[in-house]
Amino acid sequence: MPDTKEQFEKVISICRELFEKKLNDYGPSWRIMRPTSITDQIFIKANRIRSLETKGFSMINEGIRPEFIAIVNYGIMGQIQLALGYADTTDISNEKALELYDKYMAMTKELMYAKNHDYDEAWRSMRISSYTDLILMKIYRTKQIESHHGKTLVSEGVDANYMDMVNYALFGLIKLEYGG
Repeated sequence: MPDTKEQFEKVISICRELFEKKLNDYGPSWRIMRPTSITDQIFIKANRIRSLETKGFSMINEGIRPEFIAIVNYGIMGQIQLALGYADTTDISNEKALELYDKYMAMTKELMYAKNHDYDEAWRSMRISSYTDLILMKIYRTKQIESHHGKTLVSEGVDANYMDMVNYALFGLIKLEYGG
């Protein structure tokens, strides 16, 4: 049986490494983004994955893997933005941004471990294209919740949807990295 925690840690480290490198290049410039803009960025990435899956080729020399990494990182940024609110400037240091990244990734990972226990690793039997569709569904749910100013009657909020999107993207990355 594959070591889920080890595989998760590996793909998370890939995502974090890119986040840190981009943070070095651009600083926390994403702090100016409103959560709705982050949702739209995730939509663009997920839609591109679906397009690549459907067409079977790309005109730009980037595949599905970088898009899943972007979804992970935007999903974590979205959680940070929900917690802190957006800013008019880059109001946190790179070190603080990494600290927040690690905090929200840990929360997201714990949710996955709890769900994975209950669902008995059912995600391993799913197709990568199903993760893409689930991420897109979560985006549309998130957009609906955002249209209602974050108010829901019985559903989870935007933060939980971001966590789920991150976890589906991590599942996709594990499948791409390890096969299966």
